[in-house]
Amino acid sequence: MEANLFKGNLDLIVLSVLEGGERYGLEIGKEVDARSGGHLTLNAGSLYPALHRLERSGWVVADERQPPRGGPPVRYYTLTSAGRAELARRRAAYQDFDRALRALW
Repeated sequence: MEANLFKGNLDLIVLSVLEGGERYGLEIGKEVDARSGGHLTLNAGSLYPALHRLERSGWVVADERQPPRGGPPVRYYTLTSAGRAELARRRAAYQDFDRALRALW
């Protein structure tokens, strides 16, 4: 996949995964990989800055706690109501863009 397309839609991708419920970073990456059939892979260098940006924007909240598997505490991310609204807005914008491109093809 073209890197610029991926980067330009990273927030939409992460918000979409979190719509299904809270996740910690590694789970988000695994979910993206699984749902995209391996076409999209998130590395820590892009995922965590995106999560922090989404948190600063008020679209996700983070809660640090012990994971069920044990080990050190991890941050679980949850979509906020503002995040759900932003996800809906971004999906609509992406669908409009997709329709426009398909009209050109």
